Amino acid sequence: MSRIGRKVITIPAGVTVSVNEENLVTVKGPKGTLATNIHKNITVSVEGANVAVARLDDERENRSLHGLSRTLIANMVEGVTKGYSKTLEMIGVGYKAAKSGKTLTLNLGHSHPIIFEEKDGITFEVPNSTTIVVNGIDKQLVGQIAAQIREKRPPEPYLGKGVKYVGEHIRRKAGKTGK
Repeated sequence: MSRIGRKVITIPAGVTVSVNEENLVTVKGPKGTLATNIHKNITVSVEGANVAVARLDDERENRSLHGLSRTLIANMVEGVTKGYSKTLEMIGVGYKAAKSGKTLTLNLGHSHPIIFEEKDGITFEVPNSTTIVVNGIDKQLVGQIAAQIREKRPPEPYLGKGVKYVGEHIRRKAGKTGK
């Protein structure tokens, strides 16, 4: 039995969870609404202020989907109550970020500025010129947008220049040694 799948999800005040006959789970909360389709072999039941996830049998695929489904629903509940954020920092001479309206402009040493638009509930914050905070209610989408920003100039191992997550450790290499 899946240890994560067996845990019930407690629904905080102000959040509603509904499941329709096609296993579409919809979570509404103060920050917005999220919905996802759950596999047909997984049953989701809402009992009062708890959500329980169960599987039909002990087939290998159903066992793997059990914990995944529970985690997806728990992430949606947390997203509509607290939200998610990823913080990136830029290291390098001349690397800077600026936000104007709903547009994030990055100068990362290329011949052109790189532009990201806020969309799908994703917002950007620029506390200073070398820090970017990506906020949103969908955990997967926040991580994906942060990864897209990071891939424009990933950190390199010799000087450590580039865009990295806060708290990420960059393995450094020695480089050439002189005579």
